Amino acid sequence: MGLRTFSIFIFFLVLNNASIKSQFKKEKIHFESANPFSLSHIIKELNKLDKQEVFGQLTIPLDSIEANKKYPLIIGVAGSRGWKKHHLEYINMYQKNGFATFELNSFKSRDISSTVGSQVEVTTAAIILDAYRALEKLSDHPNVDSERVGITGWSLGGGVTLFSGWQPVKNAITKKHSFAAHLAFYPPCFINPKYLPFTDAPIHILIGESDNWTPAKPCKTLVEKLSKKTNIELTLFPNAHHGFDSEEPVHRNENGYSFKECLFDLTEDGDILMNYLKIPMSNSILQKIGFLFCVKRGVDIGGNLQARKSSYPFALEFMKKHLQKD
Repeated sequence: MGLRTFSIFIFFLVLNNASIKSQFKKEKIHFESANPFSLSHIIKELNKLDKQEVFGQLTIPLDSIEANKKYPLIIGVAGSRGWKKHHLEYINMYQKNGFATFELNSFKSRDISSTVGSQVEVTTAAIILDAYRALEKLSDHPNVDSERVGITGWSLGGGVTLFSGWQPVKNAITKKHSFAAHLAFYPPCFINPKYLPFTDAPIHILIGESDNWTPAKPCKTLVEKLSKKTNIELTLFPNAHHGFDSEEPVHRNENGYSFKECLFDLTEDGDILMNYLKIPMSNSILQKIGFLFCVKRGVDIGGNLQARKSSYPFALEFMKKHLQKD
């Protein structure tokens, strides 16, 4: 290849990359949330909580003809280890298929990088509140169709995705705004709601059969329990562990909590009760005490090729079905 030909090749490569980048507009969005430790703090004390500024990145497809075209939006919620490569692969996939996306940064907003092995620095309750405050903020954006906003998340984010559909906590935050679809990857289903009203929007759980971090059995039980009155389904991947959709080899994380032996009742008021003492785990000390009865250290995490190949197209079709117009 001659110098002139090589220069032309580089020029068009750069031009093509610039063209791809120019197809999307990125905005850093800030909004006000708070730091509830438990769901009960949202249900009973929301107006008393200290304020917390939270941010995330909104990415919107550009349309040269319709500057204010409204797009369906997917809010993404990372797991206990923060945003990972495979999470962003889903986000990029959604963007390329006509969705706006919002990467919620609940951890970075609070100067936290991980909650593995503790689960107290940023709780499920706090991130559920963040997600709804983001929904409220983004519903006013000129390029967002507020009636077609879905939520998806992984592990801790999967729990946020799942329990953002639980009506007592949702209604305590907002009765005006709702998610149109909930897609939860390997969520913690060992929270057993005694009061069952969930959203009418579709909920789908994807989880590995061999998951020993957030085990599949409670998810199957929960889906069976809710399925008569809730639009909820489950996909179970055989021989797959936590993080089955990543490219990481399966490996041991000795610091992670295994919840295989746990099932915590969730009351109508949002209290999560210890297994045996039935005391609300309403702060970090009580939660640590509650974990002593059933939690063990050491979990397996990593990808499964067949599950990974299935989960990406499934996720895209789920969002297309429930968020995109015909």
